[in-house]
Amino acid sequence: MQDNDHAQGLEEKLRAKTAEIGVIGLGYVGLPIALSLVDAGLTVYGFDVDDRKISDLTEGRSYISYIGNEKIEAALATKRFRATGNYAQLHDMDVVLICVPTPLTRHREPDLKYVLGSTESLAQHLRPGQLIILESTTYPGTTKEQIRPILEAGSLTSGEDFFLAFSPEREDPGNKDFATGNIPKVVGGDGENALHLATLFYQQFVPRVVPVSDTKTAETVKLVENIFRAVNIALVNELKVVCDAMGIDVWEVIEAAKTKPFGFMPFYPGPGLGGHCIPIDPFYLTWKAREYDIHTRFIELAGEVNAAMPGYVIRKLTEALSDRLGIGLKGTKILALGIAYKKNIDDTRGSASLKIMSLLRDRGAEVAYHDPYVPQVPMTRDHPDLAGLRSIPWDEGALGTYQAALILTDHESVDYGALLKLVPVVVDTRNVTAALGSLSDQVIKA
Repeated sequence: MQDNDHAQGLEEKLRAKTAEIGVIGLGYVGLPIALSLVDAGLTVYGFDVDDRKISDLTEGRSYISYIGNEKIEAALATKRFRATGNYAQLHDMDVVLICVPTPLTRHREPDLKYVLGSTESLAQHLRPGQLIILESTTYPGTTKEQIRPILEAGSLTSGEDFFLAFSPEREDPGNKDFATGNIPKVVGGDGENALHLATLFYQQFVPRVVPVSDTKTAETVKLVENIFRAVNIALVNELKVVCDAMGIDVWEVIEAAKTKPFGFMPFYPGPGLGGHCIPIDPFYLTWKAREYDIHTRFIELAGEVNAAMPGYVIRKLTEALSDRLGIGLKGTKILALGIAYKKNIDDTRGSASLKIMSLLRDRGAEVAYHDPYVPQVPMTRDHPDLAGLRSIPWDEGALGTYQAALILTDHESVDYGALLKLVPVVVDTRNVTAALGSLSDQVIKA
């Protein structure tokens, strides 16, 4: 580390675990990080503009399904965790993490309003000796080209007065095997001191820190991770369509292929991409690549394949209704099972289920849903027509009134065996019914 009084002072605090940590954004990324930091013995202030989140956390309530109230209560009991909406307290923080959403605009361009807004709020309270780390996924160059100028607009300079780094979040909501405290962290710094301090900071609560040459490299690492998933999911989605046309079960193919001990990694098809990362992150790189006159054809093709999956599911449903019941979509009662984007969580961000439900409604179907984790559809930009719709109870009498059901999210708590006894046509996009044994023409895989 280069000789610098501010850097040395912060290093001493980090090593002594007396540094106070601020986390801006208490959502699916920020809250787990804040709790991990508390578990590591650090003092943490969580900042958010949502008064409801502040109130819930202050009273020991969690608003994320896989984070129990007991975890919030335990953090509060340490007296080292506090949630607040008072951004003036950022001045007192030694390390500040920015963990806010980075969506796309309607034109599939990066929308940095939350990141830039948080940075502008932070800039008003920036002081010498602070380490600022952006964790929000973004395009290569954001930290240096966007964040640094805002923070340097006053009298302070990055690398001398304060220290700036990027470390991509690697959260996987609901994953029982991997959480914040046991996932390696990639870190890129704006200069040697920033990299050293950020590395030291993450070493307090993660098992391994992976330093890279600069912030732009760290930003690209996150995009590559999710592009890898998006492209491979597109591949198996396309194979699903091909195999179906040939009368081949793609799920059986994948199960057999994954017995190969080298050279193959299983990915699974579904009704379309969901979540905040995989449907969005690839287009951050696509957008940035255009600045260099590069057309990312492979990434964009994967996006097109995945975006077509909701339509494919509806085509399979339409064919099944016609072949088995002799009816069309209009006026048909259809039950969507699961609107969370993945199993056993309450996160509906980017869920393909919402797209499918909207399309079915547009075509005249009567659509209801059941999801044990999502009691009510939240307001979304793309599907405001579904906002407020409530999950129907799991009642066998009511289930028997539906002509068809779509299994869109494979929640483990759902009784799929009962579903098959009650609904004449079941379209399974997750292959969960395969575990029930031999199936009749009642089940259509899509």
